[in-house]
Amino acid sequence: MKIGILGSGLMGGKLGSHWAACGHDVTFSYSRSASKLDRLARESGGTAGSVAAAVEGADALLLAVHWSRVDDVLEQAGDLDGRVVLNCCVPLDAQDRDLVVGTTSSGAEELARKRPGARWVSCFNTTPSESFAPVFARKGQSPAPQVLTYGDDAGAKEIAGGLIRDIGFEPLECGGLRNGRYVEPFAMATVELAYVQPGGPALTYRFDKLR
Repeated sequence: MKIGILGSGLMGGKLGSHWAACGHDVTFSYSRSASKLDRLARESGGTAGSVAAAVEGADALLLAVHWSRVDDVLEQAGDLDGRVVLNCCVPLDAQDRDLVVGTTSSGAEELARKRPGARWVSCFNTTPSESFAPVFARKGQSPAPQVLTYGDDAGAKEIAGGLIRDIGFEPLECGGLRNGRYVEPFAMATVELAYVQPGGPALTYRFDKLR
């Protein structure tokens, strides 16, 4: 699968590198440092390029930028009609402290309004990037940790689910994009658990229904 990474920071760089290790054709784009893109491409066996190059011919895209950069990267990406886009953005302010969208909408819904032709799926936005490497190393072990996943396009969620499993997680169906109003605030709880509470940031979670 050809995957374009729109935002090659902690989230995009790590997920893209793991997908490349699974054999996917990954293009890294949108970084303050061209040398960082080149390094990611060299170390993973992927390629580095512009946002337009990452979008061209991609089977799936990952949007992984700070909320303040969303409009800029979308402008460079174009209309995205028909594209499957995995979104791991949380709509945070410049201090990464408070949500700037909530209650009556969500970041997921706002992105869908900006690019209504795209096939949006939100995932990984409640999962610290520090967990990716240990989960990837344990891939195949049961039970797998989960990733909350939500969107309005069943086919796009199926594609996202395959990519989530490639990393070693299991997608946990959380309904439509509207449910981002409740999932995105949960990301703030995972920040507390991962980065404030003791034990280190490689946090995973799993919800089980008792029988």
